[in-house]
Amino acid sequence: MDKLKSVIIKFKSLIGLLALCVIISIITPRFLNVNNLLNVLTQVSVNAVIAIGMSYVILTGGIDLSVGSILAITGAISASIIVKSNSVFLAIIAAIIIGALIGAFNGIIVSKGKIQPFIVTLAAMTIFRGVTYVYTNGTPISGLGRDFTFIGNAKVIGIPFPVVITLIVFLIAYYIINETRFGRYVYALGGNEDSTRLSGINTDRIKMIVYIVSGIAAAISGIIVTSRIGSASPNAGSGYELDAIAAVVLGGTSLSGGEGSITGTIIGAMIIGVLNNGLNLMNVSPFYQSIVKGLVILLAVLIDKRNKK
Repeated sequence: MDKLKSVIIKFKSLIGLLALCVIISIITPRFLNVNNLLNVLTQVSVNAVIAIGMSYVILTGGIDLSVGSILAITGAISASIIVKSNSVFLAIIAAIIIGALIGAFNGIIVSKGKIQPFIVTLAAMTIFRGVTYVYTNGTPISGLGRDFTFIGNAKVIGIPFPVVITLIVFLIAYYIINETRFGRYVYALGGNEDSTRLSGINTDRIKMIVYIVSGIAAAISGIIVTSRIGSASPNAGSGYELDAIAAVVLGGTSLSGGEGSITGTIIGAMIIGVLNNGLNLMNVSPFYQSIVKGLVILLAVLIDKRNKK
């Protein structure tokens, strides 16, 4: 009995995802339609990539509320480059560099300024959302070419290209966090920062790197969103930080740091995506959808806390 309980606790996120899929498929058979499932995966891809970057930050005991604003500004910059030069490569590189720089900004203030990550990234969220409005003059940037919109709309062997990008990001992130010294340092920092620092590890550097990773992940999502829609809106990414944090928490990562996995985060993102899709198929009002999502996240946190006790 104890062994069964431990297995359930270990795979609770996956069990929850499968149970949710079964329930929704019973209520609305349209859920299991191949096109619908591919649509779910495409929609999940954006949140999944952001959540992967967020996982690195939360594993250290931090938080990053600026990812939605990073998505918006990098999307706007990449779109403007496309309009002016039609260079997809330059647009992608510029977006990733900007995302990394904003992440570095957050990491430096958190590590060197010794300010709570919540405050730092909340300020960054406001600052760079404002920068986006100034940069775009409050209007969407459109007129993007097919070479750029290919990223968000094309399919590779029947699989949406955003899903392929998510898989690549996941494999890289999984390898780094599980197979490298840096990954072990991330878990150690989240587990006990003082002990990690006394062991001779440069904790400030680790913090800066994880925020850079989060910024790059948000930039990649910004490219996907902008390419998929075919324009860059200054409002893009609003509220995405909450979905990313929810995916990380639903995937079993502790908000206090030191415990969790990238695989769990992907499952958490899938739970949110499947839940959104199921509620839409059932014609549930968006107002009620927010309530349901909030209750599911709260329930997941309560279950996780009880299991730890």
